[in-house]
Amino acid sequence: MTTFVRACELGELDEDTPRRVELDGTPVSVVRTGGEVYAIHDICSHANVSLSEGEVEDCQIECWLHGSAFDLRTGKPSGLPATRPVPVYPVKIEGGSVFVDVHASLTQES
Repeated sequence: MTTFVRACELGELDEDTPRRVELDGTPVSVVRTGGEVYAIHDICSHANVSLSEGEVEDCQIECWLHGSAFDLRTGKPSGLPATRPVPVYPVKIEGGSVFVDVHASLTQES
């Protein structure tokens, strides 16, 4: 069973600019980049800081504190100091609104 929750309006998302939302008690960074919309857990797996305060480039979001970058599609870190992925969530767009299911992580541990 999917439990999509409205996160924001599509028009509220600027390209490559993370937007922090809280959905069912879960902090989520919603990002529009390259014509797609992604939702990733907003807390870095290395340090307890908000990823939505970082920069987005090449479908990755960078943690502003130590520089670890996470793939918006998989949640996997691309380099140290982070070694663990962060959850990414399914996204759907309906009627100009962005919906995210924080109960169905797409991240797979490797």
